[in-house]
Amino acid sequence: MTVAVAVALVAGCGVPVSVSSVTAPDDFDTPVPVPPLAPSEVAADGTRTFRLTAQEGTTRFLDGIETPTWGFDGDLLGPTLRASRGEQVAVEVRNELPEPTSVHWHGMHLPAAMDGGPHQPVDPGEVWRPTWRVDQPAATLWYHPHPHGRTEEHVYRGLAGFFLLDDPAAPDVGLPHAYGVDDVPVVVQDRNLDDDGTLDLDGGEVGVLGSLVTANGVHGGHLTVTTERVRLRLLNGSTGRTYAFGFTDDRTFLQVASDGGLLPSPVEATRVRLSPGERAEIVVTMTPGETVRLRSFRPDLGRVAAGFAMGANDEFDVLELRAADALAASPEVADVLTTLEPLREADADVTRTFSVAGREINGRRMDMSRIDETVEVGATEIWEVRNDDAVPHNLHVHDVQLRVLDIDGGAPPAALGGPKDTVYLEPRRTYRLIMRFEDYTDPAVPYMVHCHLLLHEDEGLMAQFVVVEPGAEVRSSTREKSAHADH
Repeated sequence: MTVAVAVALVAGCGVPVSVSSVTAPDDFDTPVPVPPLAPSEVAADGTRTFRLTAQEGTTRFLDGIETPTWGFDGDLLGPTLRASRGEQVAVEVRNELPEPTSVHWHGMHLPAAMDGGPHQPVDPGEVWRPTWRVDQPAATLWYHPHPHGRTEEHVYRGLAGFFLLDDPAAPDVGLPHAYGVDDVPVVVQDRNLDDDGTLDLDGGEVGVLGSLVTANGVHGGHLTVTTERVRLRLLNGSTGRTYAFGFTDDRTFLQVASDGGLLPSPVEATRVRLSPGERAEIVVTMTPGETVRLRSFRPDLGRVAAGFAMGANDEFDVLELRAADALAASPEVADVLTTLEPLREADADVTRTFSVAGREINGRRMDMSRIDETVEVGATEIWEVRNDDAVPHNLHVHDVQLRVLDIDGGAPPAALGGPKDTVYLEPRRTYRLIMRFEDYTDPAVPYMVHCHLLLHEDEGLMAQFVVVEPGAEVRSSTREKSAHADH
């Protein structure tokens, strides 16, 4: 299938960008698969071990067309890993691909050496076994490759999966929780196919804007709903596209969680904007026999130059919800979902400033041998992050769940009032983020901070930081003292 692509210039930048029109499915008659729960084994010492194999495969996105893809334990995507707070987990990752890859546990609080970033490659035929203790609230996390300079292609080819965390000590707040029944993870991705069915990786300023949009790998799929309320765990698994999810009848739904866990209270909404890597949990109320579609409306990208070229004019249906003629009763969602641990501006030890522009953070492209920032364990820090470009970016910080203090000095919307690990950066705006660095130190192995528009990351919009004991030396061949921290 050939996709028609128009070319425009970002105003004032002279940057060519591609504009793809999204292909509407002929129908929504294909059942959307629910990712299977990954099996695990619990050893005598209590460690829960999962096994994942990155492998080649083929996927039929369109009738009669076989597309070469990659997946974990299958042709495309991967199983859902699920663990509880307090558990020691391990994942044996085997690479059966023709090139090195890695697996990053996006949103997870864990030691740097277990993080799965570019410093933990897994060569073909090799096995990597990270292990750590789960110690964070219940959340919808995910896993995906993070090889240096190759992340966009590896994710685009299909390597991604959910990692759900449970907290047995948390109170019951009325959320649907039967996996695959009324609690369904949905990863939305977009791709382009060449005439021969192979994946087309050519993109523009933000990366690939695909004409073929899928939910859990299916183009034109439906989900049968059997309960009054259904919880959708939405993940933007695309490499460059931002979505504005809502429903075709403009109904109100409840957003109950963001990247790192529950919001303090449900937020009534008709739209939820997710940039690449972001997640949101929403609860939708259905009536017997009705049909409604999850739709991506034209996303508000902020003050974007030539916004149409960034997908701002794209609007399309993603997934159809079909309610059964009789629906099982669902409890009411509580008015209070959780109490967040306070992160107070007055308690901040350090303020750092970050300028995101082009493919640079603070004027520098990623260098694997350079430590850009040094953080002391136990510190609470404020990061002032500004998108100095006229195009979209976002920011993902490894290891921590942060909070948005303000945007250009104003309070963030309620949907940004919970724990986040990935924040959309509207052009020409400043975001103040607060976070605490706890538990893990390693002066030799860094965590990443980067744009999760994966083309931007691959081309250098990434930096490295280490977390150390107070006064510890950083072991790096080109250690540079940060000029961006105010102690």
